[in-house]
Amino acid sequence: MADDSADRIELSLSIADQLGAIDRASWNALANPPGERYDPFLDWDFLEAAESSGCAEPETGWTPRHMLAHDRAGKLVGVAPLYLKMHSRGEFVFDHSWADALHSAGGRYYPKLLCAVPFTPVTGRRLLASGPGAAAIQRTLANAVVEVARQWRASSAHFNFLEEDVWRALGAEGLLLREDQQFHWINRGYGSFEDFLGALSSRKRKTLRRERREAQEGLEILRITGADLTSKHWDAFFKFYMDTGGRKWGAPYLNREFFSLLHQRMADKCLLILAMDGNMPIAGALNMIGSDTLYGRYWGRMGDRPFLHFEICYYQAIEFAIERGLARVEAGAQGEHKLARGYEPQLTRSAHWIAHSGLRQAVSDYLDREREAIEEGIDQLSAYTPFRKGEQHDQDEEGF
Repeated sequence: MADDSADRIELSLSIADQLGAIDRASWNALANPPGERYDPFLDWDFLEAAESSGCAEPETGWTPRHMLAHDRAGKLVGVAPLYLKMHSRGEFVFDHSWADALHSAGGRYYPKLLCAVPFTPVTGRRLLASGPGAAAIQRTLANAVVEVARQWRASSAHFNFLEEDVWRALGAEGLLLREDQQFHWINRGYGSFEDFLGALSSRKRKTLRRERREAQEGLEILRITGADLTSKHWDAFFKFYMDTGGRKWGAPYLNREFFSLLHQRMADKCLLILAMDGNMPIAGALNMIGSDTLYGRYWGRMGDRPFLHFEICYYQAIEFAIERGLARVEAGAQGEHKLARGYEPQLTRSAHWIAHSGLRQAVSDYLDREREAIEEGIDQLSAYTPFRKGEQHDQDEEGF
């Protein structure tokens, strides 16, 4: 975002109140430009499904306010997925304590602006532009988001799960920088799951084999994608999703219509893993397939079974990634238990603008301490991975 030569681009900025009002091909050309890694969560089909299914709409506290930048010829050259939020649910970058602090001081934290993918803790592009002027367009979009927050008297503007270069550029623009961690599995050229096990210490290798054996006993594990997916598969998964979502969040974020649209539009980007006890599905996990990454998203089960969560969510995902030649598996937020299964700590990043000077200073001081603690924690956790000495390489710092 430091390309001064592109500052001469004349841009016209506007806001769209629904993704359906934006040309699909024009959006996708910026969201997933040719030659860049494909991110299924930035695809028009995914984001629009969240809106048209009623999951991300004003009634649920997600009011679409997508920022658009057109050049002098009227071509769409920049976009940012943007929402006016009336709460902080479904974001995975937790600012509830900031809201409480402002409310206690007599202020109002909501509405706020959020540049992110709804319900999705996945690092990716957020200020979408391509070509030689991309850096200046990104900077213009970011500044416009903050200016709109000012004009609308929103308490704050947030950019969640940023790539590192954009994160640092937003810090240079004066935004507050935050870090957190996730656990990702890194493919270091393994030819099979057994090759991956061979990189682990003997004790850990035996543990994983035992967990897989006990989890699979008496079951058939299906990995289903593309044209093989049917409505019956989705019906089974949705029951699991609703059970888990109801227990974890109280009210699940997504409805059955969303998954129907996902099936219609992006079946080849979906991987559904089901555990079958005879003809009865008893557990399942949904993954999204990117060009180089498998993204674990949702899981659920009917009844408890030892190690089945690890098998369905982690080990099956690793096997699929190896077979497809994918570089990594991102298994979502939280979960230090992933460390023992070969998933390694990785930084995630967000940037924040806060209008209230007192809250801004307090949050800035807190984030300075939090970043130091997160980075120290990752260094410490990295020493406890299950790999044999010499097998673990340097961490790739990219952000169930």
